[in-house]
Amino acid sequence: MEAKIGKLVESVGSFFSGGDTIPWCTRDIIAGCEREVAESTTEEQKNDSIMRLSWALVHSKNQEDVNRGIGMLEGLISYFVFNNHNILLAGKSVLINLSYFTASLDQSSSPLQTREKLYLLAVGHYRNGDYPRSRQLVDRCLEIQPDWRQALSLRKAIEDKIAKDGLIGIGIATTAVGLLVGGIAAIAARKK
Repeated sequence: MEAKIGKLVESVGSFFSGGDTIPWCTRDIIAGCEREVAESTTEEQKNDSIMRLSWALVHSKNQEDVNRGIGMLEGLISYFVFNNHNILLAGKSVLINLSYFTASLDQSSSPLQTREKLYLLAVGHYRNGDYPRSRQLVDRCLEIQPDWRQALSLRKAIEDKIAKDGLIGIGIATTAVGLLVGGIAAIAARKK
């Protein structure tokens, strides 16, 4: 009995806290990843560094970082602030080959890389609250690898958020109807 009560309390707490298991990333880690991209010397290092930076950005608590990560993963370079031919990265002006940068994110030489990018995009959209888009992307990951636990876990978190939002919406609608009916009843009672 005690175990059932504990599960109920945990479930209620998880419902209100949004208890997903997706990790968060700090600003310090993001700054380190930005430096790593700027200091990369080989194509392979840059690809790996860009993917780590994308991972860090979509796992950030800062909405701007999440949006920049999504932009990077979608092949956009809106993350960078242009200053003639240089780019401001982590507050420092550095020269990066822009055509290489966008190409490196657009190229997916393997299903594994495609899966990783789709997953990170799904995390980013999940963090932004765009659950339908996140679900669509994670489903594409699962088409590539149906038994991928990370994607399955994200899929469950998405479904839980959608269900929670639906319950909250129903609760708000029920409350509004209750208030409306109560108001009408009060007006009718006054007229009598």
